[in-house]
Amino acid sequence: MLGVLGKTIPYTSITIGDLIWALTIFIVGVFLVKITVSALRRSLERLGAPPLVAGIIARLTQVILLLAVALASVSALGISTGSVVISISAVIGLILGFGLQDTMNNLAAGIWLTVIRAFHKGDFVQVSGYKGTVEDVGVLSTKLRLPGGEIAFIPNRSVWGSPIVNYSIAETRRFDFTVGVAYGTDLDKAVRVALEALKSTPGVLQDPAPQVLVWELGDSAINLQVRAWARKEDLLSAKTSAIQRIYEEFEKEGIEIPFPQIDVHIKNGLEKKG
Repeated sequence: MLGVLGKTIPYTSITIGDLIWALTIFIVGVFLVKITVSALRRSLERLGAPPLVAGIIARLTQVILLLAVALASVSALGISTGSVVISISAVIGLILGFGLQDTMNNLAAGIWLTVIRAFHKGDFVQVSGYKGTVEDVGVLSTKLRLPGGEIAFIPNRSVWGSPIVNYSIAETRRFDFTVGVAYGTDLDKAVRVALEALKSTPGVLQDPAPQVLVWELGDSAINLQVRAWARKEDLLSAKTSAIQRIYEEFEKEGIEIPFPQIDVHIKNGLEKKG
């Protein structure tokens, strides 16, 4: 058995024993890296680090440790790791010179995003023209799930370099909509009925108080601007219920919501010619 382990692989100076030892180091090393990275992530989260911060630190640590395992495996084969490190450095330098600047910018931006905590996993945000729920901040890109279910991967440098609107930070949010009433309507009555409807709508907060404003004179109606507040988790249902409630109360009180209309005046200016 020892004789077999001492045999060299053809055309190399590497013995079978060296190869087995190198593979053992690699397999055990990868296993230990996985355990270490998992423990690091859990420790960071126990210390209060946001999941996104813990995730990006864990990924960077994993890359560094895997590189160390690879170098240790190469060293076990009797190959000088000094030359390997120099070779890797040269390759990295060459790649950086041919376009990895963007990659490094994305990496740096990802780190800054996790440090300033502009958003957390599960937050609904608007960034770079997209609205969606944050699913992950990776090493190079941010993953958003759009309202339609699509997944958008946005380069971190684009996220960092554009305004970020986080709709999930505030516990309460305001919703607005416009409703038109016919010309000739008693506006004081319309405003009063709309306000009463809002106050009885489930999910609509009374502090801040809802508002109904006479907003503009439209082509076919006098437009009322309706403003109300709701908790972020009730926002959609509260707005839907408010629209339905106001419509029903206007119907009950005889307040007309007019259809768009155009008055056409026809002038008979034709003269008969004999």
